[in-house]
Formats: sequence, C-alpha cells, structure tokens
Amino acid sequence: METRDPTAEEILKHLRRANQIAVRSRSFGHHPFGAILVAPDHEAILFEQGNVNSVNHAESVLIRTAYQNLSPEYLWDCTLYTTVEPCAMCAGTLYWGNIGRLVYGIAETRLLELTGNHSENPTLNLPCRSIFQQGQKPIRVWGEIPEVAEEILEVHRDFWT
Repeated sequence: METRDPTAEEILKHLRRANQIAVRSRSFGHHPFGAILVAPDHEAILFEQGNVNSVNHAESVLIRTAYQNLSPEYLWDCTLYTTVEPCAMCAGTLYWGNIGRLVYGIAETRLLELTGNHSENPTLNLPCRSIFQQGQKPIRVWGEIPEVAEEILEVHRDFWT
C-alpha cells in the first residue's frame, strides 16, 4: 500500500518541530541541526535527534536508530524531516536506510553562506538530489521550504562566527 505525500501544513508543522530540536541541540553546545522521522500516517513522530558531532549528524544518528528498530519496508513509507539539506553522508545513510521521503528546510548552499569555510562544517557542494539520482530508489524530496527558511537560518546566524 502506497501512502500519500505530506501536505503543505504537515510539512511546515514537522519542519518547525525539527527546528525546535536544532535549538535544543544548540543549547547543549552542539551544532544547531535537528531531524525527526514521521510515520506513514504523517502525524506520529517516531524519532527525534539533534546533532551530536561532526561525524554523527542528526540525520545519520536518527536513521541508524530507526533502522535498528523498524523494518526497511515500514521505513520506506516514512518521512525524514530535517532543518538543513542532508550532506553526502546523511543522504547516503537515508538511501541505505530505505527511507522513502525527505523534507528539508534550507539548502546546504544557504548554510554555506553563513558558515563560510568553517573548520567544523566544511560543506560539500553536492545536493542530496544528485546523490539520490545515482541510486536505484525513487526517494521523494521536498526542499527548500521558503515558509520556514528564515526561522531555521535564525538558529544558525551567530553560531558559526
């Protein structure tokens, strides 16, 4: 059974929750990124995760946890919401973790505008869609979402200076 895509209202609600996780992550001294995994009903939040460190990004940690606890078949109908477009590592983890939908708030290029050549966040100019196009799974992607971009950018503005 194929599930429907998330509505615009659901997208905004869940991205705002992911951004609350990013704010919490920042309050703990971690990089301000947040991710949530939402069930196929587009309502229930299954997992939440803030950034841990430079090699344990919010998305990758969340996906590995979800994969250990849920079947790949179930994960395919779930949606990962994340504040910033997944990097190559996180996009690969999403692909191998068999999560079928991704929604991100701002593009990684927008983050690069704020971070510059920051040693703790050396962004790659490699959009997640480019990674997914090289694979064999039709992962659905929504992002950048202009209605929440400013809220997400605000959490990062003075963090990287």
